[in-house]
Amino acid sequence: QVQLVESGGGLVQAGGSLRLSCAASGSIVSIGASRWYRQAPGKQREFVATITSSGDTTYADSAKGRFTISRDNAKKTVYLQMNSLKFEDTAVYYCNADVRLSVIDMRPYWGQGTQVTVSS
Repeated sequence: QVQLVESGGGLVQAGGSLRLSCAASGSIVSIGASRWYRQAPGKQREFVATITSSGDTTYADSAKGRFTISRDNAKKTVYLQMNSLKFEDTAVYYCNADVRLSVIDMRPYWGQGTQVTVSS
């Protein structure tokens, strides 16, 4: 069974840092383009950052200059380094990735989410 498991969330003071991880497990060949989203209470899920299989990155304006998305293909893991955290970064963070199951089969998967709480 394929799973994306996020970790690294927690409680941090404003100005602090956290590093989120998204590890793919199961019978997979590789992970392709991967993304981080977040959802704050009462708000819609929003895009945070994406990284292609070749390492090209794109960020939401709210993340530029503070967050860095990266990947370790050997570990089938995607990371989100978050620095200079603000109260408004408080949300559940979700990983989404295109998972290659075989040469001809690639599907998107979501993780279960990890809570990030920033105290002001």
